[in-house]
Amino acid sequence: MKQQLLLLLLIPFLSFSQEKYPKDYFQNPLKIPLILSGTFGELRSNHFHSGLDIKTQGRTGLKVVAAAAGYVSRIKVQQYGYGKAIYVTHPNGFTSVYGHLSKFNVEIETYVKNIQYKKENYETGNLFPKKNKFIINKGDLIAFSGDTGGSGGPHLHFEIRDTTTEKVINPMLFGITVPDTKTPTIQSLQVYPLSIDARINQQYNSYKIDVKNLGNGKYSAQRISASGTIGFGINAFDRLNNAWNKNGIYSLEMLVNGKRHYYHDVETFSFAESKYLNLLIDYEYYKNYKSRIQKTFKVPKNKLSIYKDLIDNGKIFIKNGLNYVVEIIAKDFTGNTSSVKISIAGKDSNSIFKKQKDATNYKIIATNFQKFSEENVTVAFPKNTFYENIFLDFKVANGIAKIHTPTIPLDKSYTLTFNVSKYSEEEKEQLYIANIEYEKYPRYVYTRKKDSTFYTTTKTLGKYTLKTDKLKPKASILYIKDKQWISNSKTIKVKISDADSGVKNWRATIDGAWVLMQYNHKKNILTYNFSDKKLVGSKHIFKIVVSDNVGNTTERSITFCKKQAK
Repeated sequence: MKQQLLLLLLIPFLSFSQEKYPKDYFQNPLKIPLILSGTFGELRSNHFHSGLDIKTQGRTGLKVVAAAAGYVSRIKVQQYGYGKAIYVTHPNGFTSVYGHLSKFNVEIETYVKNIQYKKENYETGNLFPKKNKFIINKGDLIAFSGDTGGSGGPHLHFEIRDTTTEKVINPMLFGITVPDTKTPTIQSLQVYPLSIDARINQQYNSYKIDVKNLGNGKYSAQRISASGTIGFGINAFDRLNNAWNKNGIYSLEMLVNGKRHYYHDVETFSFAESKYLNLLIDYEYYKNYKSRIQKTFKVPKNKLSIYKDLIDNGKIFIKNGLNYVVEIIAKDFTGNTSSVKISIAGKDSNSIFKKQKDATNYKIIATNFQKFSEENVTVAFPKNTFYENIFLDFKVANGIAKIHTPTIPLDKSYTLTFNVSKYSEEEKEQLYIANIEYEKYPRYVYTRKKDSTFYTTTKTLGKYTLKTDKLKPKASILYIKDKQWISNSKTIKVKISDADSGVKNWRATIDGAWVLMQYNHKKNILTYNFSDKKLVGSKHIFKIVVSDNVGNTTERSITFCKKQAK
């Protein structure tokens, strides 16, 4: 039977070639009704959400089953990201992905743990089993739901990808649907002057437009006057049945006097283009107010493939004496619709826009490599780090380097270097580079040390400085006292933390042999499971060494007694 299924998997993908997205091929990967905490294409920090986040009733350990037949093509275990994740490739040209798992089924878990113990590392990197290693039937148990990786709480992250291109596709297009009878909510509108001669209500400023909910998905907005080239932005979200959390919308459309000028939807996208989300939204507004406004116009450097039927890239030229009606329409996947209409009177303005002279000493030409230095700090920007030319506000004072403000998105990372030649070798050991945009909460950034310079690469502008970490990490072995009998205990738990540069790594042993400890970074707890290895004898020594990012270490050990279960 296994051989027949494998043969089927290796046959060229012909069966479903006539249908773009087969509607009855994939099933619900959980054996509970689907309720979502996140939808496909939602706006996240620097990326679109690439799958569905399925609620697991606030708990871990629910059975995760294969959405369709196939073979396990990839496994990955990491501290952040998808945590424990499994990829199943199907014979119809698609791959399903299951993330934030607590553990895999017995066969896969054994395979993964053998590799972890061989590497003496919790993180496995990408594992690519042979095609005939783990053959999966539709509905087979493959794992258990969890809260691992960069998860904000227990749930299952589920994706469907094109196997060849690796582009992610909205799983709802495959018939995996969720009850939804609610229309999206429009929270606010923003209008922007996009040309030097543009005016909105006699001003050259972006302008917030008040909206009023009329019910049944209809909204009204205040009338404005304008001239020149303008554009709009909208803040909208969707709610599904049986859940109060805010989700993303599926499509956004703009009509000008009844004609479509703008449209995008989140049917599919590639991971490489996801970063351009920062050009879809009003990035400066988001960084200042933590609220995402989606523009209904496209800026020049935006390479997203989600757009369709754009006229003048969604920009609107307002002529004097003419009236316009702009309608912006937000839809969820099931077609529930909300819309708002804005009346515009074309009216020339006598107000003169005087552009402020930029007083900074450093001009960024986006297409050039540029390098600037102040005191002991150097910044180096590769070509096309910035999306457009700007004057860079770069200064160093009292040991703090200000590299502009973090309200501008970057396409690439730049290098920030501190000269540390004035410090002794002992002082250098405890130094690191920190982002101090929020001064009360300095954040360690990966610091490379080379002779008299420390440097880091980052895509975030803002304030940076050198900080010293003289504090050792904290480590406390929980629930066990020295020389205690713990025959009924299934785990050893250790709570770890570091108040300064942060925990970098740890190493735990029992009787001198490395043991696997899974880290819950939300609770700062490491857990070892006694089912991993059979202990010889009854008296044992558990030891753990925890290191922070500058090399300070803390060691804890305890003797325990345990009889092995028969």
